[in-house]
Amino acid sequence: MNLSMQIPARRLAVVFVALCVTQFAVAQLRSDPAAKRPMARAPVGEAPNLASFGVVEWLQRLHTASRERSYVGTFVVSASAGNLSSARIWHACEGDLQLERVEALTGPARSTFRRNDHVMTFLPDTKVVKSEKRESLELFPNLLGAPDSSIADFYGVRMLGHDRVAGFDTDVISLVPRDSLRFGYRIWSEHRSGLVVKLQTVDGDGKIVEQSAFSELQLDAPVKVHALSQMMQSTAGYRVEKSELERTTSMAEGWALKTPVAGFKPTSCYRRAMGGAGALERTVQWTFSDGLASVSLFIEPYDAQRQPQEVLLMLGATYTMTRRLVDKGGDWWLTVVGEVPPQTLDTFAQSLARTR
Repeated sequence: MNLSMQIPARRLAVVFVALCVTQFAVAQLRSDPAAKRPMARAPVGEAPNLASFGVVEWLQRLHTASRERSYVGTFVVSASAGNLSSARIWHACEGDLQLERVEALTGPARSTFRRNDHVMTFLPDTKVVKSEKRESLELFPNLLGAPDSSIADFYGVRMLGHDRVAGFDTDVISLVPRDSLRFGYRIWSEHRSGLVVKLQTVDGDGKIVEQSAFSELQLDAPVKVHALSQMMQSTAGYRVEKSELERTTSMAEGWALKTPVAGFKPTSCYRRAMGGAGALERTVQWTFSDGLASVSLFIEPYDAQRQPQEVLLMLGATYTMTRRLVDKGGDWWLTVVGEVPPQTLDTFAQSLARTR
């Protein structure tokens, strides 16, 4: 069964509560591995020699800008179906502290705050606040983590020229995948700072499957960390629901990949309770990243009365595949989610094996 759902609000209405195929939240789809070489920096007030940059230097520049600049902007996402969704974003930084507020402008009312890895999502219609730890946010322009040098084995970079976006002069580059396991990207970055202001995800035929951009942006805006922190802590009148993740390993949970998927390295593995805190059954979430794209595998015991049919879903650039796994020790339900072509999800599913 193959269902296609063009829902362009993936990074807005579901930025912090990602696609739920079974009965758990899908999150943490980006990693942030440490960079292995220093970022090339130009003197203050001068742009670096971008023509000499390889893919690693470009990604380090984009990542650094997203963590060092305060800004306020209106953010728009569109998918190939042509629908639009938008949000207002406030981003402040103070040393190693990152603090953000995202206000959905379309769809159900939702305000999401992040203080480093602590995320709180306010749902005013139900008077609920969802509180959780999150290693990454899946929030543009924090799309790109600090890469290691191996990413150049799987992506090349081309300078496409210059453009203007939201009133800013930008450099336009293309990140070209070297195989069919990942999408390509066109990126518009603000010329002086390197901040990503527009992003297109493209498939193997060059077709745009999703586009994200600031329609309006104020760089170095006077966004105060203290003010955002106070708003984040204002939970009076709301019921706070905490989602606790327990760090684990795939080995401890009895899972392995028979064959590694080229370029994708494991970044984290967690267990989460099914059906709320204190539940005996737990879902394993095993996440992989190639430094740009991420794939998460969610594994839980199979329940014939609860699990749906096997499906393939598409939300913008995100594909989700569900599959029943039959094992001598019991049956399992697998959900694979990633911003990758569907054949990549199938490769992960085919390689997953029970080890005990």
